[in-house]
Amino acid sequence: MQQTHIAGVDLNLLPALAALLEERHVSRAATRVGLSQPAMSRALQRLRRVFDDALLVSGHNGYTLTPRAERLRGQLAVVLPSLDALFGAKDFDPMTAQESYRLALSDYSVAAFGAALAREIRANSPGSTLAYQLLDDESFDHLSTGTIDLLILGRPGPAQFTSQLLFTDRFVCAVAADHKLARRRHISVQDYLRYPHIRIDIERGAQHLIERTIGGARNIAISTPFHAFAPEMLIGTDLILTFPARLAPKFADTSEISILKAPPQLPELSFYSVWHPRLDSDPSRRWLREVTRASAAS
Repeated sequence: MQQTHIAGVDLNLLPALAALLEERHVSRAATRVGLSQPAMSRALQRLRRVFDDALLVSGHNGYTLTPRAERLRGQLAVVLPSLDALFGAKDFDPMTAQESYRLALSDYSVAAFGAALAREIRANSPGSTLAYQLLDDESFDHLSTGTIDLLILGRPGPAQFTSQLLFTDRFVCAVAADHKLARRRHISVQDYLRYPHIRIDIERGAQHLIERTIGGARNIAISTPFHAFAPEMLIGTDLILTFPARLAPKFADTSEISILKAPPQLPELSFYSVWHPRLDSDPSRRWLREVTRASAAS
């Protein structure tokens, strides 16, 4: 086997390189891989010599990546899992593992099962860490580059990713207790489209499932990415909020908010875990998916 570029390169620098390119901060990168700040600074200098590139450039708002570093960041997302599989143990033991698990999801998913998942990981893999970040328009890019491990979404992911059904829910509508519709048991499509709405912006400024199936354009008065605070916005208004039923007992004060059945045209909600296919066989990430599925189902 011919070796040209890697001969003489210290592969132990790769975790430091990945941390630096993701964190864009020497101290945070050092903490992430368990090095002192001086040791990480020395690693950065060695990496600059290896690649003959500055990699991180200091500016007014912290470090930015050079074009070479941006390319390396994407390449490392593929290379590092392969190296872990090559040199790592065949069996995965969560109790002794020291993994960093990263999930992108909405505040709904965190409210629905985030606490249960955190407890499970803490109990069964105490040496590992768990980080939640808010689902946004760049989440699929983060999934591709390996900066997140798992994405929780109200639809299957694009074809280049692997998707697995986690659980289902249904839509309900919420209005203020003094709303003209508050005493009804359900909302008709006509009334649904007659009143202004609070929209939960999950992806690219829309609730795609509602927009595709309701059969008309809603009058959006307020948009927010947060489910948790939306019911409180209803108080004293004529607004309608459409959100998953599983959240109703958590966030809706029934003395001030009325919960109604949504128009029957709105479909069932299906939530999926989505990941990059390169992680299909990784035992650590497979364990994460299994624990996530069990926590969501409970």
